[in-house]
Amino acid sequence: MEVISVRNVKKSFKDNFQVLKDISFSVNKGEVLGIIGPSGSGKSTLLRCINQLETVSDGSISICGQNLVESGVYASKEVCRQIGLKIGLVFQNFNLFPHKNVIENITLPQILVLKRDKAEAQKIAMELLEKMNLVEKAKSYPCELSGGQQQRVSIARALAMKPEVLFFDEPTSALDPELTGEILKVIRSLADEHMTMVVVTHEMAFARDVSNKIIFMSGGYIVEEGTPDQVINHPQNERTKAFLSRFN
Repeated sequence: MEVISVRNVKKSFKDNFQVLKDISFSVNKGEVLGIIGPSGSGKSTLLRCINQLETVSDGSISICGQNLVESGVYASKEVCRQIGLKIGLVFQNFNLFPHKNVIENITLPQILVLKRDKAEAQKIAMELLEKMNLVEKAKSYPCELSGGQQQRVSIARALAMKPEVLFFDEPTSALDPELTGEILKVIRSLADEHMTMVVVTHEMAFARDVSNKIIFMSGGYIVEEGTPDQVINHPQNERTKAFLSRFN
């Protein structure tokens, strides 16, 4: 079952600088799509367009069978809101509320957006904190946590909303190398549970190991796509080869 469909998406900013140039791909239920490529290739902009943080200039996006935008024309505000509830985004810089403790960071979005009662929201939050090995940090504030712990809280917050698809935008780029492993372990465990995910990452070994499909982007285009073995171990495009040579 196709969960994400992106067709001929283009994105230009006000200065007519085209960041995305005719992007098309799909993701099926339970798949993990890894997106790799150099800085400035449009990877984060693509995620922001799918998550409604940016608007596309042209093209079509559908999520779980609902059209978000068709040939550059967006659906109604209500349909866009419904689609927004089906997807979650984990940012590279955590984006936690600094004045709220861990349990509040996870429960507030559930109460405000999903209208869950406080008891249910807290129950879900504590179950997720247990999954993230962070139960003892429930009353701590973000400033009292390591970067890896903050990122695990942000993942728990996204999962608490019960999304159909989870997006990660360079989830380890703000972390020290020794903290990266714990986040990659969490994402790998979600993949083992068949969570549909799209992961923008600069961790090539991780992308190869956890993804069902890899997209390599450069200059606003998808230059190469295929299985991890095809794209990372046996790239065909010279641009892909040049990029990956730095990681060997």
